[in-house]
Amino acid sequence: MTHPGPVLVVTNLDDPTTDLVIDELHGRGIPVVRFDSGDFPATLSVAATITSDGIQGTLTTPSRTADLGNVRSLYYRRPSGFAFPHLDQQTARFAVAQARYGLGGIIASLPGCLYVNHPHRIGDAEFKPSGLAAAAAAGFQLPPTLITSTPDAARSFVKRHGPVIYKPLAAPLYQDDEGVSCTVKVDEVTADDIDVEVGGTAHLFQQRVDKAADARVTVIGDHVFTVRIDSDLLDWRTDYTQLTYTTVTPPDGLTTALYRYLASFGLVFGAFDFAIDRWGTWWFLECNPSGQWAWLELETGLPMIAAMADLLERKNTT
Repeated sequence: MTHPGPVLVVTNLDDPTTDLVIDELHGRGIPVVRFDSGDFPATLSVAATITSDGIQGTLTTPSRTADLGNVRSLYYRRPSGFAFPHLDQQTARFAVAQARYGLGGIIASLPGCLYVNHPHRIGDAEFKPSGLAAAAAAGFQLPPTLITSTPDAARSFVKRHGPVIYKPLAAPLYQDDEGVSCTVKVDEVTADDIDVEVGGTAHLFQQRVDKAADARVTVIGDHVFTVRIDSDLLDWRTDYTQLTYTTVTPPDGLTTALYRYLASFGLVFGAFDFAIDRWGTWWFLECNPSGQWAWLELETGLPMIAAMADLLERKNTT
């Protein structure tokens, strides 16, 4: 017997991956309620009570109403932030906080709901030092890594472990001098590149893997999809036109480590990145708990959209 309730999908307006999943769910006759938390309270409203059976009440969009006590699953995919542009700065800060802890607390506490992934667990896993520590504990191979705000420590690390690359600990968008949105890219650094500005905040340095290829391993519930990515790029995400994709079998022990990692954060989905060196060793780079994945089905034919729909449908489960 399958769960009778709807799937809630929390995402921004422009999300092609979610569009594909929703189309699959609609084709199966599964009710879906899609919304962006940034729509609150203009076109999204909520009325919830706390009972001995947990959160009860309704969440209403312009076209749907969801029974909060009967949600089948919730797919949390990079929603936009709360915004109150019509309010003055101080009042807007207050309103954002109330929305975050009010609506956010409600959708994070739905009784009997399967979260893919739970927003609080996503937040935990997005801390890169936490993810690297969990990866080491799960049994993955990690390149030597330093997180520091001390220029001397960074120089010593580069001299000892070079070649070394710099990675941002988070990737917020910023604008260049021409107002174009961009991100800080992964790049190789030398000891001469390290200056006093390293002392201005935290930085992550990591020994560069002498790689032959990259791999993206996407875990969707009980399914593991492993794709080798060949290119000559330091960071394959900078130019998708140069990539070649091949489906491969993960090396022995990798799948066990994947699920050990996910369990440490309470996740059921993860997009893992590995560097494969010239001797065939797989080096853990990161796991994105909200990573992109649907383009890989278009490139390889792997049934990833169906797997995500199965998970959200809670197929063959009560």
